[in-house]
Amino acid sequence: MEWQTIVSAHERIRPRIHRTPALTSKSLDAMAGAELFFKCENLQKTGSFKIRGASNAILSLGTAEATRGVVTLSSGNHGAAVACAAGWRQIPAWIVMPKNVPVVKCRAVESYGGKITFCEPTITARAEAAARLQAETGAVLIHPYDDDRIIAGQATAAKELMEDVPELDAVLAPVSGGGLLSGTCQGAKGLRQEVRVFGCEPERADDAYRSLKTGELQKLDSSDTIADGLRASLAPRTFAILRKHVDGILLVSEDEIKATMRLIWERMKIVIEPSSAVALAPLLRTGGVASLELPKPEGKPARLGVILSGGNVELG
Repeated sequence: MEWQTIVSAHERIRPRIHRTPALTSKSLDAMAGAELFFKCENLQKTGSFKIRGASNAILSLGTAEATRGVVTLSSGNHGAAVACAAGWRQIPAWIVMPKNVPVVKCRAVESYGGKITFCEPTITARAEAAARLQAETGAVLIHPYDDDRIIAGQATAAKELMEDVPELDAVLAPVSGGGLLSGTCQGAKGLRQEVRVFGCEPERADDAYRSLKTGELQKLDSSDTIADGLRASLAPRTFAILRKHVDGILLVSEDEIKATMRLIWERMKIVIEPSSAVALAPLLRTGGVASLELPKPEGKPARLGVILSGGNVELG
């Protein structure tokens, strides 16, 4: 993807989104043994980074396309973002969601005017239901990650982070379908070519790790990880980008996800969802930062960006 594509996407969506802060925490720095900068997309409109890609895709539609409405498949956050961006253009949005999605995410979609169709909690069922809806309505498909407009929009989060915190040594982001991580690679390395980018993934949904290790796209039709936003699998488009640009995939356990989520709540006083915790968890284990093998001068702490992807979680 050309850098100008990301710049154009940023200009397109800038009036509609928040430029989220890059927060710090001395206590978490001490635990990780590094300087951490948290890109807080949990404070973004609709509660996640997904509004970046969704708004770029929907605001890019021509008038004739837009009047047909949009349809998408989502585990929650993308659905809310599509419904919100569709509302800005005053067009209908049909959202396919798995029946086990958290209630808070259903309410968000409905609050933005999205029309939900529930399906079985598998990637195959989602895709089939979306295809049926598209055929019935004639709406335009806004795929959660297999779309260059989506990836360019997601890249703007890393672009902002690199602009606000120069000279980062690495950026860590969660990976599911790969839209955010693909965008993070291109948004970060477009400004600082030597920065390293790592994807972070639950052990129970490790298709990206296996895909990059084997060199062949691995599918995972369903998963029971607590990180409900990370239950999708890479597409050929995102797999190709990650093979070229990502520096590694780090796996974390369910216990690490839960502990990290609670730690951020307690130390930073912000609410994040499990998918966000996945991006910090690898840095908190013994030798976590050292495992990144960053070229740093002796005694100088690494400067690491961590993308907190969202904050839509059931409380109580």
